[in-house]
Amino acid sequence: MRTRTISREFFSSVAAVLLLGLGVVCLSQTALSVAYFSGERRNALTGILDGAAAVSEMLAEDGSTITEPILDETLRDRAEKGLELFNTAAQTLLFVTDEEGTILLHTGGDVLTGSAVPQKMLEEIRSDGEVFATGDMDGVLSHKYYVLGRAIHTNGSDGYIFAANDMGSLGGYIGDMVNMFLLSAALALLAASILSIVFARRFTGPIEAISEAARKLGSGDFTARAPVTGCSELADFAVTFNNMAARLQTIDNSRGQFMGNIAHELRTPMTTIKGFIDGMLDGTIPEAERPKYLEIVSQETGRLARLVQNMLDITRLEAGEYQVHARSYDLWETVTDVVLSDEQRIEDAKIDIQGLAPSRTMVYADPDLVHQVVYNIVDNAIKFTPPGGVIRFGVTVSGGMVELSIENTGAGISPDALPYVFDRFYKEDRSRGLNTRGSGLGLHICKVLINLSGGKIRVESEEGKWCRFTFSLPADASKAPAAPKKAE
Repeated sequence: MRTRTISREFFSSVAAVLLLGLGVVCLSQTALSVAYFSGERRNALTGILDGAAAVSEMLAEDGSTITEPILDETLRDRAEKGLELFNTAAQTLLFVTDEEGTILLHTGGDVLTGSAVPQKMLEEIRSDGEVFATGDMDGVLSHKYYVLGRAIHTNGSDGYIFAANDMGSLGGYIGDMVNMFLLSAALALLAASILSIVFARRFTGPIEAISEAARKLGSGDFTARAPVTGCSELADFAVTFNNMAARLQTIDNSRGQFMGNIAHELRTPMTTIKGFIDGMLDGTIPEAERPKYLEIVSQETGRLARLVQNMLDITRLEAGEYQVHARSYDLWETVTDVVLSDEQRIEDAKIDIQGLAPSRTMVYADPDLVHQVVYNIVDNAIKFTPPGGVIRFGVTVSGGMVELSIENTGAGISPDALPYVFDRFYKEDRSRGLNTRGSGLGLHICKVLINLSGGKIRVESEEGKWCRFTFSLPADASKAPAAPKKAE
């Protein structure tokens, strides 16, 4: 289904507003004109009736009673000529009726149809003293007039006198107004069409540019950007679109890098496993050496399993599927448990543990998450601490947060590598070879878990001397996050 264009919608809206406005103005002007003409005609007819009443009194003094049939032709002619003066001077029709509404004298020629004045008008005159109306008086007049009537009394006889003025001037004025309205409407519609084209282009230009950028983005071109032009709303829309496109580009790049890293990490242990097993099967590796290489195969299989498990853990955590079960407990319980679990490795490496003189320090967190973080950091510390080295623990409490630091002596981390320590699959040893334990995901998982717990983690190091990881946790529920956070 084809939808209407912005130009057409804009033109329809502008045209509707213009026509409605012109229509209201035309109707208002017509109503005001009718009221003005009616008031002006009534005032004029009032003056004419005053003059006609004076004439009737003069005629009455000469013996002519105009409210009764005048049988004398001379007197009748004189009365008609007296009234005819008003018709000649003011283009006003005058006619006189008896008490029953029958017309006795008039100056209208063939304008009068011969019908009697309606009784309802006579009753209104008797009630209000005067009547003003527009129309043909129910057929008394051949077409529409302004009519003013009142009662008169001459020589003891009652009757009514009426003055009427043609409404043709009003009709002509209204006709001219309608023609002017039609002309104005035509010009307004022409102006509206031009304005619609001009302004619609200003609106549609940026929108079309954004649409084109969206089409490119949908086709996989994540470098597509929309120009930031037009009014502030469209400019804000373009900025929002560009931010979204930049974010999608970053995600796409990360996805590509992530998939490449996964392929590399999976290929390394699988290649090692396959090579050693093939060597055993084809006899390249002597039977006496097989236990040594089977141990290596076992280590690589374990590494492969850890890599897959870590990837699954990250997926669950970043998808927000993990439910945090936070509670208050002693942080040193976790630290002690991790050190005891790695006691054999620590003794084999002749590592000195310092700072493990715990005093009760409460945190509000999920013990399982914190255990995983401490385990990963301690595992790294044991791995990179030389024989006779030191692993040192420290706890501080400040501002409602508890900080645990784990420091180890050794080669440390180079300044160039520090910003990337928590990235996925990052290893300072870029060879990622057989002697590189781990998957490069452990520290990234630590960052995700600490963020999820409402804390922060950082790393400091002096190359060739020491490395220190420090993370914070809420001391109580008031500092805990309201809801689980997704990894940044």
